[in-house]
Amino acid sequence: MTKTVLITGATSGFGAACAEIFSRNKWNVILTGRRKDRLNNLKKKLGKFSSVYTSQLDVRNSDEVEKLITNLPQEFRDIDVLVNNAGLALGLDSADEANLEDWDIMVDTNIKGLLYCTKSVLKTMVKKNSGHIVNIGSTAGNWPYPGGNVYGATKSFVQQFSRNLRADLLGTKVKVTNIEPGMAETEFSLVRFKGDSKKAEKVYENADLLQPEDIADIILWVVNTPERVNINTLEVMATCQAWGHLQVHRN
Repeated sequence: MTKTVLITGATSGFGAACAEIFSRNKWNVILTGRRKDRLNNLKKKLGKFSSVYTSQLDVRNSDEVEKLITNLPQEFRDIDVLVNNAGLALGLDSADEANLEDWDIMVDTNIKGLLYCTKSVLKTMVKKNSGHIVNIGSTAGNWPYPGGNVYGATKSFVQQFSRNLRADLLGTKVKVTNIEPGMAETEFSLVRFKGDSKKAEKVYENADLLQPEDIADIILWVVNTPERVNINTLEVMATCQAWGHLQVHRN
């Protein structure tokens, strides 16, 4: 029986890589994102491998999310896996200098958007006693760094929400996994620095960092583990990245 996956933020990075690997493995894929042209290109590219449904979506809008789920074609209504990938970082300023609007956008996308999407599919998963919620967290939710203030806090929320979901779902066969990537070579920094490609390129300079396909491979493995296995949390860094020393300010 063909399974169905819903991937948010599918137009780039981890989301686009997940779209490709699930499609190539013959899953029905529902792809959402804000860039319609990229969604159309994905549908053309992946339609030869599996059934693809795309929808322009801003996960921050709960009405849009509910409308998407309610109006899915029959072929796509039985969602087996939700990959909550939509998210972003904006700015790298210290908290006293940061832009409050940037903070609002990160909270609305990384927290509230994830909640809206999860809530929209969860009741059906519990009813059929089957399903998997895969949340994309970050090492930033575990380890602080200067300028990571609200972004890191949103990813800490994702971690704790994932744990509490597991507690709520005890006794069902619905799984929850929080994937926590470290530095990865995606459009993440381009978005963080609001289109400043020079700043973004500097982040990835001379480093063999995680690629979107690496995370997509891990997610596909996670959702294909036996029914008795739940991967609670999986933190992954590039080999070239590790924890730094604790900083000390000296007069």
